[in-house]
Amino acid sequence: MHDYNCTRLTPASFILNGVPGLEGAHIWLSLPFCSMYLITVLGNCGLLCLIYLEESLHRPMYYFLALLSFTDVVQCTSIVPKMLCIFWFDLKEISFNASGVLMLMALDRFVAICCPLRYATTLTNYTIGKAAFLTFFQGVILIIPFTLLTKRLPYCKGIIISHTYCDHMSVAKLSCGNVKVNAIYGLMVALLIGVFDILCITVSYIMILRAVISLSSAEARQKAFSTCTAHISAIVITYVPAFFTFFTHRFGGHTIPHSVHIFVANLYLLLPPTLNPIVYGIKTKQIQEGVFKFFLTHSFSYSYITQTFFSTYSLRNL
Repeated sequence: MHDYNCTRLTPASFILNGVPGLEGAHIWLSLPFCSMYLITVLGNCGLLCLIYLEESLHRPMYYFLALLSFTDVVQCTSIVPKMLCIFWFDLKEISFNASGVLMLMALDRFVAICCPLRYATTLTNYTIGKAAFLTFFQGVILIIPFTLLTKRLPYCKGIIISHTYCDHMSVAKLSCGNVKVNAIYGLMVALLIGVFDILCITVSYIMILRAVISLSSAEARQKAFSTCTAHISAIVITYVPAFFTFFTHRFGGHTIPHSVHIFVANLYLLLPPTLNPIVYGIKTKQIQEGVFKFFLTHSFSYSYITQTFFSTYSLRNL
């Protein structure tokens, strides 16, 4: 029995209902999400290990990529396991109680292309660490008020959330209090983070484009553009689902089925972390070389150990 009644203003827990109208298909819906989560964890953890082990990848661009991979894994792990528990085991009860990195990576490409002679001295380990901390701190400062604004509300409209995870407004809409402040703050944070990050990325790439066009050699221009293709792909993968989710919630809420909203919201959370390691693996030559070198070294070590073991074993039996 759930700890909730009509007079209770702060429920002990909520019920996540998954995808309403598609309860019978939860098992089938879980398959793509589970596959994407496995690819996310394996791909991004593999990137983190590769960047840590391969000295040629100890450069600002790959430090920012490692930060992006870490953020992706943490974000997915905070949502997907609970979602799979809903789909597989019908465990729906839940207790009451990323984008800034892409901006940093755009600034990294701007410094590398527009100020190549000052790249190493500008983006030092200290600068990278400080930029990463400020991005993390910005996220924490902006997210904490969501918790406080939600905690202050009285709840008397039920405890069922028609979603696969607890987002801010889904919880707030169960309140019988005034949620106008919650809605305004949520919109303000979305616009602040989105507009600021996109503005920085846009300005960086305008300056990159100007610097690349001014290069005299066509080969140099192509090489400069090629260093940005992976990052541009990551931006498109991240922001297209984000904008689709945002605008359909704001302007298409009554024309698009709620199940489609939920499905797209989950894709928005899972698609970028799934595709980022694939895109960077395909588009970045240094990562390809690092992967090849890693497997070559370890396969050689394995072959050497195996050969030594069997040689020793054979000598003992002579």
